[in-house]
Amino acid sequence: MNAEKYDAVIIGGGHNGLVCGAYLARAGRRVCVLERRDLIGGAAVSEAVWPGYRVSTASYTMALLQPRIMLDLELARHGLEVVPPPPMIHLFEPGKYLVLDGDDSVARQLARYSEEDARAYPAYRAHMAALGAIVSRLLWEIPPDPAATSLSARLALLRFAWRYRGLGDRLHDIYEVLTLSAADFLRRWFRSDEALCALGFYVGCGGATTTLSAPGSAYVLLRGYIRDHTTEAGPAGFIRGGMGSISEAIARAGQEHGMVIRTQAPVRRVVLSKGRACGVELENGEQIQAGAVISNAPAKLLFRKLVPQDALPAAFLARVDAIRDHSHAFKVHIALSRLPRFAGLNAGDVAGGYPVQARLAASTDVLEQAYDDAKYGRIAAQPALVVLTPSVVDATVAPEGRHLMTIFGQHAPYRLRGRNWDEHARNELREAVLRTLERHAPDIRDCIEHIQVLGPADIEARFSLPGGHVHHGELSADQIFFRRPVPGAADYRTPVAGLYQCGASVHPGGGVTGVPGYNAARVILLGK
Repeated sequence: MNAEKYDAVIIGGGHNGLVCGAYLARAGRRVCVLERRDLIGGAAVSEAVWPGYRVSTASYTMALLQPRIMLDLELARHGLEVVPPPPMIHLFEPGKYLVLDGDDSVARQLARYSEEDARAYPAYRAHMAALGAIVSRLLWEIPPDPAATSLSARLALLRFAWRYRGLGDRLHDIYEVLTLSAADFLRRWFRSDEALCALGFYVGCGGATTTLSAPGSAYVLLRGYIRDHTTEAGPAGFIRGGMGSISEAIARAGQEHGMVIRTQAPVRRVVLSKGRACGVELENGEQIQAGAVISNAPAKLLFRKLVPQDALPAAFLARVDAIRDHSHAFKVHIALSRLPRFAGLNAGDVAGGYPVQARLAASTDVLEQAYDDAKYGRIAAQPALVVLTPSVVDATVAPEGRHLMTIFGQHAPYRLRGRNWDEHARNELREAVLRTLERHAPDIRDCIEHIQVLGPADIEARFSLPGGHVHHGELSADQIFFRRPVPGAADYRTPVAGLYQCGASVHPGGGVTGVPGYNAARVILLGK
């Protein structure tokens, strides 16, 4: 082994691994982060897909990065700059849209489709904000195990229950959002299809493999209420230089305190001594010793490829194998010679006359049909799309005179029926995306200079995400909190002593929040 020994070695230089390492380094621990690729960031990266472009090839906007972490690590001082974008606009059909710009504005616009919905919107927002405040508290919890029988586990569960003793009827509200479909939940307030489609859009296009009519899908509606945009850290938005700038700033925060980062350093296995993790071995045979081994890799990769199988209970491995992680999500990136022209938009409704942030879904029926297509192994003819053009507000992501469009879409299944994800499948997906897009931007094809299509299998291969799932597995009632990644391993520890997890596989899951890394560091430092 190397003569040099670290207090902690972290497998994977994604943003959560970097957050974990930065907090450990700030606490005086000697930390080494190992990244298999030649750039850090995991799925929060900016890549030079074409000369002069910085493409956010996976995560695409900063919506959930927690202010506590941004302020603790002084990410602004380390170069992180949030660019507030114009409001999101939901496009149903040309000339029919909803601009999501503040509560009063949304209510006024909903009145075009339903006066009743307009009146209901403030009550809905207040209800969701109250539930979001609870979930925001839960983000920072180390999930207790209600099935554990040890005295320490029972005490942890009692302390958790005591902290939330004042919830009262909110427990029923939380239960409803965990069990109801998004459609049934939203119908408690709204009647128009436009309200259901626009407000429920991210259920069908937020990375989760679900749909508005699926039981339990209402939980996804809370994702937009778990970040406080009023703190010194500022609001959500685009990141100057793309999402990789987040990872780069976190890395600098850790390096300031001695954190070592090595790229092109893929890990072959976790090294055990007397049943305890004591380091890692790289693909080139080099071994690195550490007092703690921390994995930012998905649970399936860690436990099925990196840890000796005889060190793990068979029942635990069976639970790992059962993690649901087959994704319908995809990315398409387009280098534009000029901005396309969107039809049917009132210039007074859209800042600058161009929709920098747009969501495309004509109706709930269209969303449901797209989900059915994907469920049966077909690329949806009209997938749901989030279409962003960050170069309009951030000139650093595209060459002068050019623009970058990045599209996050849903409804292209990881497992295609009767075929594989080959070039023919990517071409089919590209055409489905362009046909959907040109309903609103008829000249889009005239603007394209380059295009990159990443289906779920491409996302899996590029970012080491089993099933192509951006959250390392579904965010559903059976795979969250004390059941994430599996029952009995939700406290960032694993069945192997000295081995921890800090990525999206553990609570609170995916999205660029930084919280799994923060919580894992807390467990390691404080033993909580």
